[in-house]
Amino acid sequence: MDRPPIDLIDQKIREAEAIGAFGNLKAVGGPLPKEDDVDNARLNRLMGEVGWAPEFVSLSRDLNWVREELHETAEKNRRQDILKEISMMDVEFVLAQKAQR
Repeated sequence: MDRPPIDLIDQKIREAEAIGAFGNLKAVGGPLPKEDDVDNARLNRLMGEVGWAPEFVSLSRDLNWVREELHETAEKNRRQDILKEISMMDVEFVLAQKAQR
């Protein structure tokens, strides 16, 4: 074995194929999904699987929740507090968006 880790991995894959371990994989035999960002496709997929998102995406979700709370709130003082919170979050969102570029 001139490349022990590679050879061992290949052997394990061949053994798994022989017993049909890959037969029930999602989308087996189908085309690979189209990737807009081929260079970062693996990283993007892994981040999506663990639920990670860029800061500006998380802030955008939070802003939507706070805006929804504003629409559901009738009490004047609470609405003013929510508007202040939205204002601060808007600034954070814009800064995070610029930092991402």
